[in-house]
Amino acid sequence: MILKRIIQALTPPTRWKIPVFIILGTFVGTAAYSFYVSRAWSYLSNDPATCVNCHVMTTHYVTWRHSSHREYATCNDCHVPHENIFKAYFFKAKDGMRHSAIFTARTYEQNIKMLVPGNKVVQNNCIRCHEILTEMVNANVSYEQAKMGEGKKCWDCHRNVPHGTVRSLTATPWSEVPVPKSPVPEWLQKSKEKK
Repeated sequence: MILKRIIQALTPPTRWKIPVFIILGTFVGTAAYSFYVSRAWSYLSNDPATCVNCHVMTTHYVTWRHSSHREYATCNDCHVPHENIFKAYFFKAKDGMRHSAIFTARTYEQNIKMLVPGNKVVQNNCIRCHEILTEMVNANVSYEQAKMGEGKKCWDCHRNVPHGTVRSLTATPWSEVPVPKSPVPEWLQKSKEKK
């Protein structure tokens, strides 16, 4: 009985049914197409090659790939919070939406910089992974403490770890990176090749 009332309340008047279904269909279709073309499901993984889906990240991928961190840490190990799974995926979703908006609108700078939330996460993860070392040298300093002058952020001294001296998108022009798979279905590619 309650379900029937809810359905009746959500059902548009007869004269509005077709326009509402067209608008909903357009919205759902556009969302599904965007999800497919952007390979959104790949961002749920821990694969560093996923970051290269956005070509502006190739320099960061290449420099990580040539660092000692590649043996022990992926992008998510440094750039995603590890307190719990909900916080991790919320952070990834929030950051991903921001990145996709910036990259789609092409409003990014040549020198990509982390925002304050990203800085906090990276600092916490440096301390998490290097806990014994940070305790030995009394470097267990939060991002907030470092901003107040009560210590230094890890990358104040270790600036080139793990991305080297990345100053722009063109810092590694001849490097090879994994090429993201084409979103064009195989059957469509084959039909195009026949022509």
